[in-house]
Amino acid sequence: MTTMLDATRAAKIANPGHGDTFTDHMFSLSYSPDRGWHTPELQRMANLSIHPGMIGLHYAQVVFEGIKAHRQVDGGVAVFRPWDNARRFRASARRLAMPELPEDMFVDGVSQLVAADQDWLGDDPAHSLYIRPLLYGSDISLMLRPSNEYRFLVMAFLAGGFFGDNVESVSVWVSHEHSRAIPGGTGNVKVAGNYAPSFVAQKQAQEHGCQQVVWLDPIERTWLEELGGMNMFFVRGTGRGAELVTPQLSGTLLPGVTRNTLLTLAERLGYAPREERISLDQWRTECRDGRITEVFACGTAAVVTPVGQVKDAGGDWIVGDGRPGPVTLRLRKALVDAQHGVGGDPDGWTHRV
Repeated sequence: MTTMLDATRAAKIANPGHGDTFTDHMFSLSYSPDRGWHTPELQRMANLSIHPGMIGLHYAQVVFEGIKAHRQVDGGVAVFRPWDNARRFRASARRLAMPELPEDMFVDGVSQLVAADQDWLGDDPAHSLYIRPLLYGSDISLMLRPSNEYRFLVMAFLAGGFFGDNVESVSVWVSHEHSRAIPGGTGNVKVAGNYAPSFVAQKQAQEHGCQQVVWLDPIERTWLEELGGMNMFFVRGTGRGAELVTPQLSGTLLPGVTRNTLLTLAERLGYAPREERISLDQWRTECRDGRITEVFACGTAAVVTPVGQVKDAGGDWIVGDGRPGPVTLRLRKALVDAQHGVGGDPDGWTHRV
């Protein structure tokens, strides 16, 4: 039996896919008004036992984060920018009237899990531990109100590439019918209720032969916002003097940690980073005129993913020559190097466990 289990685990490690090769443990922490945050415990990964009338299940009082841990060049393991995720986690909880987990408790839970399960992470630089902190309202009640009690969990899975291990361009479908977020809503935080409504547009993208959906602003349906669950970047020009542009944060866009990292790295590499509003027509025209030479999406799962083709009801077009561009690939390498501790850690982004 042990041999069979070892062989199964080895096969999963060799080809982890994305999203279902879970590691052995999870970290748990509870909250109640009288006790505050209590009962921290690292335990074996196991199914949850919940009442069917749990508030989080019915009213989507659920927030989460996405973080990665990477094998470092010296053989150690480090989590990339967990304190930034901890701050965003607090903002998400605040938006849903949930108690804010102190940042040190968040990072401690993540660290305990990674320390326990780091052996899942081998030397393949394409692999990482994707860590999912989760907070949900656990009261048993169907009253339409915030929960009083909560549970915080941290789990992880071994991740390969989100779109595969090779860096290839994806095709994207522009959604004119659906919106990802609305002004005054929850588009700038990471809550569970943001994601299920996006599935219908994602299915439409797949029906048109695309891997992802492009979201437009919900008011004018003119301005580019996000790509699936990722931030977008546009490259104007070529070489070290190229301009790197991303849609400015409007309250409906998620302030991505990877997005922030790339803005810093771009300036360090000699590019000119900018945040501005970019319209769909502008994207089409500037690609046709050769001004926009590359486009890519970025996120914890996607890392840096080139966009090669855009499909739209108003006409399709190719970005550049349709292949990953040199600025995209250079930024991707800089990001991956930072995640793996290549060249040190001048910004204090890696958290050793």
